[in-house]
Amino acid sequence: MEEELSLPYGESGKTAMYITVSPGPQAFGLTTLCYQLSWVSSLQMQIMGLLSLHHLPVQATLSSLKMLDVGKWPIFSLCSEEELQLIRQACVFGSAGNEVLYTTVNDEIFVLGTNCSGCLGLGDVQSTIEPRRLDSLNGKKIACLSYGSGPHIVLATTEGEVFTWGHNAYSQLGNGTTNHGLVPCHISTNLSNKQVTEVACGSYHSLVLTSDGEVFAWGYNNSGQVGSGSTANQPIPRRVMGCLQNKVVVNIACGQMCSMAVVNTGEVYVWGYNGNGQLGLGSSGNQPTPCRIAALQGIRVQRVACGYAHTLVLTDEGQVYAWGANSYGQLGIGNKSNQSYPAPVFMEKDRIIEIAACHSAHTSAAKTQGGHVYMWGQCRGQSVILPHLTHFSCTDDVFACFATPAVSWRLLSVEPDDHLTVAESLKREFDNPNTADLKFLVDGKYIYAHKVLLRIRCEHFRSSLEDNQDDIVEMSEFSYPVYRAFLEYLYTDSISLPPEEAVGLLDLATFYRENRLKKLCQQTIKQGICEENAIALLSAAVKYDAQDLEEFCFRFCINHLTVVTQTSGFAEMDHDLLKNFISKASRVGAFKN
Repeated sequence: MEEELSLPYGESGKTAMYITVSPGPQAFGLTTLCYQLSWVSSLQMQIMGLLSLHHLPVQATLSSLKMLDVGKWPIFSLCSEEELQLIRQACVFGSAGNEVLYTTVNDEIFVLGTNCSGCLGLGDVQSTIEPRRLDSLNGKKIACLSYGSGPHIVLATTEGEVFTWGHNAYSQLGNGTTNHGLVPCHISTNLSNKQVTEVACGSYHSLVLTSDGEVFAWGYNNSGQVGSGSTANQPIPRRVMGCLQNKVVVNIACGQMCSMAVVNTGEVYVWGYNGNGQLGLGSSGNQPTPCRIAALQGIRVQRVACGYAHTLVLTDEGQVYAWGANSYGQLGIGNKSNQSYPAPVFMEKDRIIEIAACHSAHTSAAKTQGGHVYMWGQCRGQSVILPHLTHFSCTDDVFACFATPAVSWRLLSVEPDDHLTVAESLKREFDNPNTADLKFLVDGKYIYAHKVLLRIRCEHFRSSLEDNQDDIVEMSEFSYPVYRAFLEYLYTDSISLPPEEAVGLLDLATFYRENRLKKLCQQTIKQGICEENAIALLSAAVKYDAQDLEEFCFRFCINHLTVVTQTSGFAEMDHDLLKNFISKASRVGAFKN
């Protein structure tokens, strides 16, 4: 059984390489080689996981850590190999994908390209085929970035400041004028005491999301995309109110002339142009203020992504829904008919963890928890009406190779691996017999650890190891996979277990009063729930008093009631749990025709 293993760089969402390896001598040899070459510890951990528990699912965090090859974007052919190796973040934009902004390992910002409307921020409108440093943002670190069709740029720094520049005929820069911005301008009106965490641009309007869940908008408003209730352009940031006034927004997106917001309860609010049904309201009338998508009632949305005139959402169960324009098959539902209501997009049974779209393109993409990347819509002039499995490792590659224009749908991050942080060094030392001073004997197998780290990280070990001079501790209360995952968590702050094993770890976390670990276990169980194990996981949630998890499992069972009630788990359900389940299901109307 072969598996693909990635060599991740930091937490950027990209990777520089991947390998295919089988359990056995090949993996042992590669592990040794990794150690000798001082490669990133996560690759060693993946290989060791393949040797001992090669049935484990691929972590969502691993698949999202794959580094992007920026060379797939034609504009980067203007850069030398030396320059490409220094890139840490990048965004390709423009009507033909002919502009790029990138940061280097030295935290310097460079731009190159045709410089339409002064969108490179250099103070002029001269094109450049050689990278030029953007000195006006010297010392600023980019947290997120978006761009419009003019193009105009909206950038948020890691400190929550907002800078804009470029095309401004419709006040989309938010500086109170309609003059093109040739250099970055700090936008502080109505944002001076706010920390911006996310930005989004339509063709000629802009949105930002603050750390306290508020949305501010400005720019072109001919269809109500600013959400002010009128169609007058908005020259400065204005908070989007109406239905969002008392809501906490967690995600925003813009289509060409529409806007979307996901709130912390999983509801989706939409406003702006709706001529293709891209608001998902069942009509084609424009919406000048935020309106909740009623058709998504009972579905908890986590992320929204907008194409030129179509919309994608990702639910907490890893499902995708789409609506809006569909002339290129960009909804992925098997036809080219527009949809004004959300329609499910069917891919493989694996959970979807990422969706991608861009307001300048009619292309859609998605990534599964197992690392598979799908694309559909307008792809190199063809109309792909159903999700097509690609050979790519990240959704960014879809837009680099198949979208028109070839632009970035998000800010890309490409981080080097030549330095191990303290956290990475600790990860590397987990279960290392060469440096450990303590061994746990579980199910006849040893797990190697370090007393000082265990005492620092866990209250239980702080007391149990205080006067303990033994170098071997026998453990019989928990299984080897569960206890190893617990110890690994103390080194890495993460877990990698299938949901059934995560139930055992939830038991341990409850016993040791490790509340953060308990939350991680609940998250893992949520991500791995399916019809076959839903009842078992619901039972575990009740047993360990995990109320949020219990509610999630119950809701999943209700949403898949027909299949769940036919499983062996339901047939063997505890009598009291079954009684409570039926009573609660009846109260929420699950048995009504």
